[in-house]
Amino acid sequence: MSQNDNFHQDDNEFDEDRVSKSQRKREMDHLQTLGARLPELNKEQLAKVPLGDMLRQAVEEAQRLKPRSEATRRQMQYIGRLMQAEDADAIQTAIERFEAGKQAHLQIFHKLELWRDRLILGDNSDLQAYLNDDPEADIQHLRQLLRNAKKEASLNKPPVAARKLFKYLRERAEDRL
Repeated sequence: MSQNDNFHQDDNEFDEDRVSKSQRKREMDHLQTLGARLPELNKEQLAKVPLGDMLRQAVEEAQRLKPRSEATRRQMQYIGRLMQAEDADAIQTAIERFEAGKQAHLQIFHKLELWRDRLILGDNSDLQAYLNDDPEADIQHLRQLLRNAKKEASLNKPPVAARKLFKYLRERAEDRL
């Protein structure tokens, strides 16, 4: 093998390991976007995300800054740079887990809103359908809440009783989980 062949072999190895500038930019944008989601987490969630000390401090600082300020923009860029030294996949997995829990919570919330509206606007068959879904519910208390909510709705009053009904439905749903 000649010396010339060694140079070409080294060039080929270098080309395979080389990442284009566009690809590096896409990766940095991804890290920047992922890092921008960190300050949106609350303290309990942030504690569960695997972060280095410097990144954790930077995120906590970003949470203290005013939103949409120049200082926040610079802090987000700093977080993006710090993200290069972190395990982005582990961070993304943790954030996705929180978002999945949030989605599930929203689905339950919407289901309970539908039950509340169906019970207030419906008749005894709707109440029976709910009781079939939750046989442990206090029927007397539920009927009282429904009477109050229906009376309130007919008089165009603020929905205080409807809120109490929703609260009861939510408590029942939490007990069943």
